[in-house]
Amino acid sequence: MLPEELSKDLDDIAFDLISAANSLAAQLNPVLTRSIGNLVRSMNCYYSNFIEGHNTHPREIDDALRKDFSAQPERRNLQKEAVAHIEVQKAVDESVDNADNIDPLTSTYARWLHREFCSRLPEDMLWVEDPVSHRKIRLVPGMLRDREVEVGRHLPPAATALPSFLARFDQAYDPRHLSKVRQIVATAAAHHRFAWIHPFYDGNGRVVRLMAHASMKKLGLGNSLWSVARGLTRNVVSYKTLLADADQPRHSALDGRGALSQRALIEFCRFFLVTCVDQVKYMHSILKPRELLSRIESYTEEEVRAKRLPKGSFALLREALISGEFERGKAEQITGFSERTARDTLSRLTAKKLLVSDTPKSQVRLGFPLEVVEKWFPLLYPETPK
Repeated sequence: MLPEELSKDLDDIAFDLISAANSLAAQLNPVLTRSIGNLVRSMNCYYSNFIEGHNTHPREIDDALRKDFSAQPERRNLQKEAVAHIEVQKAVDESVDNADNIDPLTSTYARWLHREFCSRLPEDMLWVEDPVSHRKIRLVPGMLRDREVEVGRHLPPAATALPSFLARFDQAYDPRHLSKVRQIVATAAAHHRFAWIHPFYDGNGRVVRLMAHASMKKLGLGNSLWSVARGLTRNVVSYKTLLADADQPRHSALDGRGALSQRALIEFCRFFLVTCVDQVKYMHSILKPRELLSRIESYTEEEVRAKRLPKGSFALLREALISGEFERGKAEQITGFSERTARDTLSRLTAKKLLVSDTPKSQVRLGFPLEVVEKWFPLLYPETPK
């Protein structure tokens, strides 16, 4: 269930992840971190959908969040699935931030995730086909499967054995018995072992990725600012191959003490944790304040020249980046314009969602509409066709 503590290289990677995550969080204003978190939530949804073979374009997700759904039933269902993912991840983020008694690497938490996600899906997406009998099975949100299944070449445990396997899962990853470093390694190991148990008819992959997100967040690794799903998607062949390899029985008496190959589990954990470090470092590189400010300035100058934004826009966007947020009444002082002109400039920026606020009169902070994400954050998403 967990690589032996002699797997020192995994601990070293876990320490690298802690260091990289702390460095990423330290370079951003907490208010800006909140705005980036909303962006990363949508990004995480896009990449998790992609892994599931549901290629929902970022613009379709953006439309869905504004309740602008496609007229085509299949595309509309995928949009609703994306909204479900984002709403559940928001609930995850808020619950982890506000509660101390949450243990993400547990079967109870997994069932909550499955229930919350599936209960938001359209009826058409709650039906799955058994690959052997070809009979249709309706997913019941949060309920364990009651029949046997095949997943590729893998035969998960019998339905009657699921309670025993999940009890062992809960015991093995109990955070009370693990150091922070070992909990990070456990997050990677649990990712495979839960998928191997395959307790639900469908949705296991999405649930286990949300479990990993919640676990990293609870461990203080700032993953409102980065997405492991992005890294897994960019290396999806290795991801699926190593998951399948870790399904194999142990190769010899030296290959761990359990029924499955510990060597293969270590390889998967190494891949998973290195992917996490890579994604944290990538987000660190594109969120360096000075370089981000330079990209915002280039974008704003281009928009002002094209008369799509008013002069003075950059001064307000720069203030939001540096200070996190500012009072609307300070727009005149920040821009050096008259009160009326400054108010108009601010209004234009809020209309374009470049500045956002919780209420029409509260302080404003940076927003990240999709049209600027592609220019402010290079390669965050695959290149969008014009």
